[in-house]
Amino acid sequence: MTVKGVDVASYQPADYSTKGLDFVFIKITEGRSYTNPKWVAQRQTARDAGLVTGFYHFVRPGSMKEQADYFMSKIDLVRGDLLVLDWEDSGVSNGRKDSWIRYVQGKRPHTRVLLYCNRDYWLNRDTTSFAGDGLWIADHGAGAGEPRIRAKWRFHQYTDDPLDTDVGAFADRDALREWSRSKGA
Repeated sequence: MTVKGVDVASYQPADYSTKGLDFVFIKITEGRSYTNPKWVAQRQTARDAGLVTGFYHFVRPGSMKEQADYFMSKIDLVRGDLLVLDWEDSGVSNGRKDSWIRYVQGKRPHTRVLLYCNRDYWLNRDTTSFAGDGLWIADHGAGAGEPRIRAKWRFHQYTDDPLDTDVGAFADRDALREWSRSKGA
């Protein structure tokens, strides 16, 4: 069995539907200067619904440390929050992706840090198979929970219609919550 979630950014409403959801990923930052103006309200919607909550940074070329610090400066984490690197810019190398994840893991040792990328990046650009504490893979050509990769994944974004919808490889919300809270505990 899997759990269901969505990911939201500034082009989704602050009060998105949480019916039937177990988790949400919220875009907070991009590069070193953009912050999603709705992320705090989107987080409150998730918290009010009792969802496991993750936050992501859309990485751009440039200093990985500065981008990670910018991202982390926006968040007051609670136990069980997830942090994610969104790797979609072809100007960001595999090594830079790895360094961002490792840096954030070092700064937030009790928080799970994951990688989000699409199937093409995972199969054709990734050279280390390093995804931190888990892989969130986007593969819209596959059924829910059936991404066309061999690597172990934690989350699968399987469609973007009508919005980005995901499943997680967990038996239920309690199992997801336990996993999200168990690092370094």
